[in-house]
Formats: sequence, C-alpha cells, structure tokens
Amino acid sequence: MNLLAFDTSTDTLCIAVQRADALWQHRGPGGAQSSAQLLPAIRRLMDEAGLEFKALDAIVFGRGPGSFTGLRTACAIAQGLAFGADVRVLPVDTLLAVAETARAEHGCCDVVAVLDARMNEVYHAPYSYRDGVWQAAGDAGVCAPEALQVPAGWSVVGNALAAYGERLAPEALHLAALPTSAALLRLAPALLAAHGSLPAAAALPLYIRDKVAQTTAERAAARLAATP
Repeated sequence: MNLLAFDTSTDTLCIAVQRADALWQHRGPGGAQSSAQLLPAIRRLMDEAGLEFKALDAIVFGRGPGSFTGLRTACAIAQGLAFGADVRVLPVDTLLAVAETARAEHGCCDVVAVLDARMNEVYHAPYSYRDGVWQAAGDAGVCAPEALQVPAGWSVVGNALAAYGERLAPEALHLAALPTSAALLRLAPALLAAHGSLPAAAALPLYIRDKVAQTTAERAAARLAATP
C-alpha cells in the first residue's frame, strides 16, 4: 500500500511515507513547532518517495489523546490533504501506537500505555497483543499518576515516567515508548482490514479530558501548592 502517516500528539513530530515496501521517515521537534513544520516535511517526504497525494491509499494519523494543539494540527492537516486529494483517512489512537512501539522495541505483549497529560495527570489505556493483533483490555482514561492501576506482570510503557517518577506505578516495569509514525504504519493493515478507512470529514481528534487548560487562579494555586 501507499500510505502517509504522522503523529503530533507529543513533543516529538513523526512522519513516514510508505510506497509499497519502501519507507521514508522524518522525526523532529513537535509541540508548538508542529504546525509550522508538519506540512513542509510531509511534502518533502512525498517528493522523495515520488508519490502524489492522490496515489495514497489512506492518510494515517494519531488522533489522540495527547497535546491539544498537536491533535488539532494533525487533524487539520489530515483533513485538508484528504479533501484536496480525494483520499480517505485512518485515525489511530495514540495510546495504541505507544503499545505498538513498545512491542516492536521491547517485545511487550501486555502493557498499560501512558502519555503525560500535563496538569499532574496521565492518559492511559491497557492493551494485550495476541495472535498478531492488539486488543483493548479496558477503556482509555486520564488520572493522577498515583491512581494508575497496573495488573501484576504488565509493563507501563510511554513517556510519563520522566515527568512523574516514583509517583507513577513504582512497582511496575517501565519502558520508554512514543506513538511513532512507524508504529502507525504497522498498525494500519489490521485496522484497515477490520474497520476500513474513513472519509476526510472523519479526521477528528480524540479527547478524553474535557478540560484542557487551567484558569489563572488555578495555575496560581498549583504553584502555591508546589512551593515547599
């Protein structure tokens, strides 16, 4: 298949273009820089691959949870490119992509995928890998690091350990993993076979926390509470 995949849900921007069996990738700073860098980097990779957007079988992107600005950027670019080229989209949960990265890099099959949600919280979802397919073992959610529940023998994979340390499941095995574009491409065939692609209008973010910012008073109170 010919696929374009990208994720802007974290502080790392990941893009990949797959043309048949060949692969072109880009990784760079994400966060606030994603909105300026994503489209030029996509165009460069597509040129290197010798692909036109209309030749894509689907545009695969991380739909969230993750950075509010990053998710809006990813969805806007995916939707705009899909409308312009008349191709379809494949939204992928970023926590599932974290789980797939951990499987590929560390051999994990039973994981609780976590991403730093800021505001002293983590996004989380449990997954099991059986017979070549990931299965959700529960619902995705958001909670304080201390409240994360990890089944015995399961690994915690993601990027939240650096932010929360011993506050996050101190008894569990922790492994670093991000929702990379390569993980999105590995997940795509099974997801397309099971659910198919979607029209461009379905390029929408997944939010699992309604509140994405604090008021000035809440930020001041948080700073006061953190002062020794």
